[in-house]
Amino acid sequence: MHKVEVILNNETGLHARPASLFVKEAGKFLSNIFIEKDEKEYNAKSIIAILSMAAEKGDKLIIKANGEDAKESVEVLKGLIDNNFGE
Repeated sequence: MHKVEVILNNETGLHARPASLFVKEAGKFLSNIFIEKDEKEYNAKSIIAILSMAAEKGDKLIIKANGEDAKESVEVLKGLIDNNFGE
């Protein structure tokens, strides 16, 4: 399993547009990918799960993945968050 901790820095958190981008990107990978927030895991490939997480600016998230492309998936999704979803 690969995992990385990130801090959500975009102003609006994981609202509809960033959540949609995140889920779309996660869906490109074969690995099982999850986001952990406050010790609860959410399926990174489910828009409903990501929106229900209610992640806001400043939240600490852990991206976790297991599978054949786990390391790449974690790095790509971390980059998406680090770049504030292009906002």
